[in-house]
This record gives sequence, structure tokens and C-alpha cells, in this order.
Amino acid sequence: MLYLNDYLQHLTFERGLSTLTCKNYTRDIELLANLAENTTLEEIKNPQIRRFIATLHGRGLSSKSIARALSAWRGFYDYLIGHKGFTQNPVTGLRAPKSAKTLPQALSVDQAVNFVDIQGDSLLELRDHAIFELFYSSGLRLAELVNLDIDRLDFTEGTVTVTGKGNKTRIVPLGSHAAKAIQTWMQQRVQIKIDDKNPKALFITQQGRRITPRAVQYRMKTWAVKQGANSDMHPHLLRHSFATHVLQSSGDLRAVQEMLGHANISTTQVYTHLDFQHLAKIYDAAHPRAKKK
Repeated sequence: MLYLNDYLQHLTFERGLSTLTCKNYTRDIELLANLAENTTLEEIKNPQIRRFIATLHGRGLSSKSIARALSAWRGFYDYLIGHKGFTQNPVTGLRAPKSAKTLPQALSVDQAVNFVDIQGDSLLELRDHAIFELFYSSGLRLAELVNLDIDRLDFTEGTVTVTGKGNKTRIVPLGSHAAKAIQTWMQQRVQIKIDDKNPKALFITQQGRRITPRAVQYRMKTWAVKQGANSDMHPHLLRHSFATHVLQSSGDLRAVQEMLGHANISTTQVYTHLDFQHLAKIYDAAHPRAKKK
């Protein structure tokens, strides 16, 4: 497509975007070219973009994917206006169709406790036990957990300091079960020859390297089979369960927002729906006027 190579040079050398990001931009802009067929970039107007959105929606493309494509197209046209003499951006003001909100899954308290309570004294068993207890205790994201260093733990105060999205740091509680599991793991961790690149990494492999997100996901699915738990077990499921259970017990949405590291309260409000579902089940089971005949 005309101007695409120039735009990619701009993204790479002037904006410093990664190769993967540029690859995603290329895919979305090439999609625009396919939808436009013989229509030139200058000829595309707002109504055509609306038709393209409808076409993608009809193909079953998710709202998130359409929104990403629109963002790429909008940025491309902004570049064309600033560097190639274009006079209007046909994507301005347009949004992807709203998709139905899907609530995050959450384990029951018993399911969560049974899953994280791994028994065993081998190196991997002790490490995995500490990982799962920390996920459920503190509601960390996967990236936050694998990047955690030993000096970020405060066993005296019962806290862990994590660096989350946007390089923002927050302090979250460290439960007693998680603290005990981590301390037990750290006592055995000294048996492993640590990689010099990550000497402070809390969770490491048997080769002494910092554990990767993929390895954590694999270990979690392996343990799900052993523990007879949810076959779709993944790290975020424990984070969702943490948030749901804290909210059910405390009712303090703002505190849950702080512990999860959400920038906006609206992101956290999804858990109020989960909490309402829990309350609704209790109501249906207990209230004499709620029972269906």
C-alpha cells in the first residue's frame, strides 16, 4: 500500500515502537486496503469506514479486534495528514460495536483453597505451592509475580511491593499462608545455582533462571489435573478469585481496586456483578418468596 513503508519507518525510528507492534499495525492497515479494494486512501470517507466496520462485525471479528484496527487506521491517517498533505481523517469519531460483557470466572473459596494447598516437599512442589498461594493471597498479575524479587517482600509487615502496569508500584498484603509457603521455598531455593543475571529473582527454575510466564501457566494446568480442579485453570483465575472473595467479605470496592492495581474504579466494578451473583444465589435459596414453583 502507498505510504505504508514510510509510516512504518516513522513508527520504528521516530516513535521507537517495537517490531511486533509495527507488525500489528501493518496487518491492520493491509486489512483496510483489502476492504477498500480499488478506492484510494484519499477517497475513503467516514461512510466507507462505517461500512468496513459493519463488514468486519459481520465476519465475526470481536469488538476488541475492530477497535484495535480502527486505532491503527486512525493513527495512519493522522500521519498522512501530518506528513503527506491529507486534509481529513475519516476514522475520527468512530468506534467499534459494543460487545456483550463477559464476567471473569472465579473459583469458590473451597475450590481456591483446595487448589493452592499443594502437598509435597520437592523443589518444584515447594516453589509451585508458594506461587499459587501468592497469587491467591495478593491478587497479583502474572507478569508482576514472575518479575518479583526477594527484596520486595516484607515478612515483618506482611506485605509485598509489586510493579504493575505503567511501571506503577503498589504495596499489597501478604497472607500468612503465602508467607509461610514462600519462606519454606526460600529455604530450599539456596540449593539451586542462581543465574547471575537475576540473583534476586524470587521464583526460579531448576537451572537457576527466573521463571517465565509460560512456565507458570504450564505448571498451573499440570496441577489442575493432579488436584482435580478446573481444567481451564490459569493465573488470572486466581486473581479473579482473590478479588471476588475479598469483595464478598469486605464490600470495600475501593480497597479491592487498590490491591489489584486498577487505574480506574470502573475496571474493578465488574467484581460487583460477580458479588451480586453470589448474593442472588443465596437469596434464591433462602427467601421464601424467591423460590420458583
